[in-house]
Amino acid sequence: MWTRVLIRLGSSFAIRTVRSVAADIPVHPEGARVSTQSAAERPPVLIRSAQDVTELVNSGAARGSHAKMIVLLALGGIFLDAYDLTSLAYGITDIKQQFGLTSVGAGAVTASISVGAILGAWFGGVLVDRLGRYRVFMADMLFFVISALGCALAPNAEVLIFFRFLMGFGVGMDIPVAMAFLAEFSRLRGKGSKGARTASWSTAWYVATSGCYVVIMALYFLLPEAHHGLLWRFTVGFGAVPALVILLVRNKYMNESPSWAADNGDLRRAAEILTRSYGVNATVAEDAQVPEKPERKGLPEVKRLFERRYRARTFQALTIGLAQTFGYNAVAYGLPVIIASILAQGALNTISASLVLNLVFAVTGGVLGIRLANRVGAWKLTFVGFSVQLASLVALALIGKPDGTAYVLFAIAALGAFMFAQASGPGAHFMSFASLSYPTSMRGTGLGFNQGTLRVGSTLALFFFPVLSTALASGVFWVIALAPLMGLIALIAKRWEPVGYDADAAEAESERAQVSRASSTPRRPA
Repeated sequence: MWTRVLIRLGSSFAIRTVRSVAADIPVHPEGARVSTQSAAERPPVLIRSAQDVTELVNSGAARGSHAKMIVLLALGGIFLDAYDLTSLAYGITDIKQQFGLTSVGAGAVTASISVGAILGAWFGGVLVDRLGRYRVFMADMLFFVISALGCALAPNAEVLIFFRFLMGFGVGMDIPVAMAFLAEFSRLRGKGSKGARTASWSTAWYVATSGCYVVIMALYFLLPEAHHGLLWRFTVGFGAVPALVILLVRNKYMNESPSWAADNGDLRRAAEILTRSYGVNATVAEDAQVPEKPERKGLPEVKRLFERRYRARTFQALTIGLAQTFGYNAVAYGLPVIIASILAQGALNTISASLVLNLVFAVTGGVLGIRLANRVGAWKLTFVGFSVQLASLVALALIGKPDGTAYVLFAIAALGAFMFAQASGPGAHFMSFASLSYPTSMRGTGLGFNQGTLRVGSTLALFFFPVLSTALASGVFWVIALAPLMGLIALIAKRWEPVGYDADAAEAESERAQVSRASSTPRRPA
């Protein structure tokens, strides 16, 4: 009975959420003229420096339809990340049976994607800054296609672990490049700002998670009961479809970040991108100050993360990320286990409850996080989110194993409150701390270092949650509650607000100040 209610609620919230997200996509005020007036017919915009390119994007003066499509495609990459990470959440029991795995073997299958993501993020973040956003993004899509098909056709656990690792490597590379696209194709303030769009990754993530459960539910009814053990193969393999779609449309819409091109000494290419993606008649001025392409030896970008100016931001972003990812991975990816074992529900109820919890609480929470990003800021939303999570986990630990319908519904409501707080608070905005705190020249490295390191936390959560859940039952929530507590401590230690902060302008001002000090310092006589 309550399964039907959950499905109806989920459908209702899904429709409202899609309408809300659609309404939140900014539309150019000149609408029809954008598509009819060519860039050459508009007044020329002179580009004299890399800062001019960044300021043009930050001001919101450049808002072409291709730029919005690039943002949507970047979110498509985030969608794939979440889908691929979630696709085995329900099928791990069938995988254990088919391959005869122990709990340790099942943990290895589950955690292999996270191990790949650690390496993918660390290397991918540096590559995003060195090779550019476009090249790395396209490589990601190939990773997703090959790994999804490999997992679906895996004949044994070893092959499955290999392709899950490969899939994780693609996921790890994708987060830095997708977030760089969201930050560098958005204005600094107002609707469609960097803060709102970096927060929108959370909504895309939960839509993908919900979509994964929709696929599972559809296959549950379509496949004969005797073949339900194959659900996980079809679910994982379906992840190749959206990646192929992105690859097919890449030539028409995708482009390099103009800020990255300008920062790497190619103002002409930056002007071409502005013209193509934004419809701006951008021209490089004759007296332009063409920046030298940075010479990169070793890993200077990683060292910069720990310079005095960025050190505190780096540690805070990392702590917040570790806190939210440990809690989220333990609860969200363990959701089917929690519902099936602790709440003692059957297969269909488990799928339905997981779907509705994602749709009703997580997706709507993500939309709220986007709406409030500019008005409230990332710090406050993250603080409130961690506080609600802590209260929800304590409540779940105190409830224990629910006895009776009322307690089951209350426990599910507590899980929903956790996911709502995650999506609107730390889950949405820890990316703002990790991406908007750094300028273009080191944004990919900062994101990659942050993601790679916090993936260690998610790997531990994915590996140990089944073991802890079996050993501690509902007592596992006391352990998970340490994560939001750690996040609250990190926020109290430094009240830093990344939303609305122009890291490129601050970096340029700092460099000018250093040059000025160097030129004004008298030289000692030889």
